[in-house]
Amino acid sequence: MSVNATTPKSTVGPMVIIGALFFIFGFVTWINGPLITFVKLAFSLDTYSKAFMVTTAFYMAYFFLALPSSWILERTGMKKGMALGLLVMAVGTFIFGTYATQRNYNISLAGLFVIGSGLSLLQTASNPYISILGPIETAARRISIMGICNKLAGILSPIVISALVFKDVRDLDKRVAEAGSHEAAEAILNEFAAKIYAPYMVMALILVVLAIWVAKSSLPEINASEINAEPVGDASLAKEKTSVLQFPHLLLGALCIFLYVGVEVMAGDAIGAYAQGFDIPPEETTIYTSFTLGAMLVGYIIGLFTIPKVMSQGQALKLSAVLGIVFTAGAYLTAGYVSVAFVALLGLSNALMWPAIWPLAIAGLGKFTEKGSALLVMGIAGGAVIPQLFATLKDSYDFQLVFLLLMGVCYLYILYYAASGHTAGKK
Repeated sequence: MSVNATTPKSTVGPMVIIGALFFIFGFVTWINGPLITFVKLAFSLDTYSKAFMVTTAFYMAYFFLALPSSWILERTGMKKGMALGLLVMAVGTFIFGTYATQRNYNISLAGLFVIGSGLSLLQTASNPYISILGPIETAARRISIMGICNKLAGILSPIVISALVFKDVRDLDKRVAEAGSHEAAEAILNEFAAKIYAPYMVMALILVVLAIWVAKSSLPEINASEINAEPVGDASLAKEKTSVLQFPHLLLGALCIFLYVGVEVMAGDAIGAYAQGFDIPPEETTIYTSFTLGAMLVGYIIGLFTIPKVMSQGQALKLSAVLGIVFTAGAYLTAGYVSVAFVALLGLSNALMWPAIWPLAIAGLGKFTEKGSALLVMGIAGGAVIPQLFATLKDSYDFQLVFLLLMGVCYLYILYYAASGHTAGKK
């Protein structure tokens, strides 16, 4: 049979290409943690809820663009769709770098929304692609490899941005306060904001080059309708359905993705704001995202060697949810650097969640795989909602208590999905 109807005979080449894309996902996505601190300083924002518009603008793009992305992919195929997504990201990166330098916050946020839109198209294509590139039972292992690429980039990006942008930032607020005039203060802030320009222009150029590479690559097309069908009796589960909304395990999985991405972003991007609640200086907290992603990297490596040989995807998700509850409690019951360390450890508990939730949620969707993937990608909007909720509530309530309640509810639901939710509606 042709590669369009079956899994490719060799998955090495496609996995190298998709791995490169996941590296880009990680680098662009996990810059958001340091960017929260950057925009608060550069735009003189008075509350963290305003600074957290960085994650709101970025992740809400997934909600609005996921379904259009599935329609685009139905017409372009996954390969051309991925290349188009990279080009859209390049445009957004150019917009943010240009207008953040000019300290135009609204258009800078629009640039982040465009970046998220391009990533929405990439995620809608690449996640189901890697899931069905081989047997669905080993999808979590393949996604774990992609996660390693993603988190290596995520560890690197905050360190790079911090070195390029946040050098000598310790006394920025003091220098602005002592500037002597509004013009002098603005000049100091303009000089600081301008540091973001070069990194984002370089990223835009790299994204264009990658788009051309993917478009001209030998990446094979995969027919999801024929590959991702789960046998149920004499017919497939998908053949019995007339709408993607008729798969309860998918709908519950979309909510699970929503809550998972929320806790992932809380542990990764919000860790700096959390640490500053203990009066840890901003110039130190800008690299804390790297600690969370380092813990996630360890988790992905564990998943690579244990799934499915030692534990199933569902069992890995259960264990991860329990660890999330334990580490969240540890963060609440401690203070200072110890509490921050527990937040970073949430990276370990979060690592295997995406690799486990995604294949469990799309299993057996057949011809509905693209639309089901779009629903799951819409769930990435949890990265916009939950951190913003945390940032808003922490201005009025004890930030550790807010953290405990938000994270606790999310991990409890994830535990439910791992235990029984992923089997809902299956015969």
